[in-house]
Amino acid sequence: MNTLEIERLVANYPLVQRLIDLEEVTWFNPITVTLEEGLPYVGLTSKEVAEAEARLRRFAPYLCLAFPEMQKSNGIIESEVVEIPAMQKALEQRYEQAIAGRVWLKKDSHLPISGSIKARGGIYAVLTYAEKLAIEAGILDVEDDYSIMFSDKFRQFFSQYSIAVGSTGNLGMSIGIISTKLGFSVNVHMSADAREWKKRKLREHGVNVVEYVQDYGVAVAQGRKQASSDPRCFFIDDENSKTLFLGYAVAGGRLKKQFEQMNITVDKNHPLFVYLPCGVGGGPGGVAFGLKLAFGDDVHCIFAEPTHSPCMLLGVHTGLHDNIAVQDLGIDNVTAADGLAVGRASGFVGRAMERLLDGFYTLDDREMYELLGMLASEENIQLEPSALAGMAGPARVCMHQHYLDNHHIGEEQIANATHLVWATGGGMVPAEEMARYIAAAKN
Repeated sequence: MNTLEIERLVANYPLVQRLIDLEEVTWFNPITVTLEEGLPYVGLTSKEVAEAEARLRRFAPYLCLAFPEMQKSNGIIESEVVEIPAMQKALEQRYEQAIAGRVWLKKDSHLPISGSIKARGGIYAVLTYAEKLAIEAGILDVEDDYSIMFSDKFRQFFSQYSIAVGSTGNLGMSIGIISTKLGFSVNVHMSADAREWKKRKLREHGVNVVEYVQDYGVAVAQGRKQASSDPRCFFIDDENSKTLFLGYAVAGGRLKKQFEQMNITVDKNHPLFVYLPCGVGGGPGGVAFGLKLAFGDDVHCIFAEPTHSPCMLLGVHTGLHDNIAVQDLGIDNVTAADGLAVGRASGFVGRAMERLLDGFYTLDDREMYELLGMLASEENIQLEPSALAGMAGPARVCMHQHYLDNHHIGEEQIANATHLVWATGGGMVPAEEMARYIAAAKN
């Protein structure tokens, strides 16, 4: 965009100037609607999410064999929910803001196989493709025990095919690990901000890692280009994949069951606020969709982004979605939160979910490191920087009374609130790398 175009954009959307200035901002969405009103814009249904859940259950016996650590969960890729009361007190002190209700952590950071939220969508997308190929070849039926896929016969069959993906790190990890286990050859196109240990781990699993000095957008574009020239190569498109989206959406129904087992009530008088770190938008968008299906209008989903990469906030706020990138405004898209280092948001997710998301906020890298250190100190839970983006959310919500008033959330309701911070990654970070994170937080 030229200077005049930027000036016009700022004139129409003054918040954009604050994004350009790299300020921490909070923006609550004025066009939210009910689930019933917003559902048609998504283009997906609860039936499709149920089918995704059923597919993951079919693969559970295979996953138990392929990844022995999954036997304790009977092959189901799921994470625990833990309350973090000490962290809640620390947040109140840091932000000088009382946080009404209780604060919990959803530990997708410790999901099996790849240790991040991407295990939900990424692994599901690969399993969906593998199932399709095997059924079409006549070597698998949906009534079969899928443990038969843990065999040389199936590995040799899948070795005829390849999978490609562009990633900042965690999606590539999930797709690379499960794909090579099945027998596919895999090319992961990784952007400059991807952590070195993630590239190393992928190579240890036999994945071909293609590195770029540019950012996520270039890695995706190159991955898509490579795949287009090979009919036996399946490109998993983080920007536009409905399959990925459905894999993430399964989380909603599972969380509802967890809450029921934990006697956590979610209704009009007991609202649920969920804070989701956002990169290109696929993971948080899919999870938010699943949460809306599970809890309806009693759940309020809020996305968190780095000040240097506020792509989804920019796209939804201006209505331009994937027709604008942060770089168009001179924002560099350089952040320590490597999983969130995305300059252009998914147009599919933005348009599908814009009416069902309550708000967005940004925070700078220093704040994420501060929160990382606080969580390690207060709760002995260690996450990677990007996974802390959601931690500022409860204070942001409680300090914006006009937002609560607009949603008819009074003192009684907010006192009964459940605040759920979605931790997106960190469970597989090497000890020496985590030590550097903690040291950076202290400094």
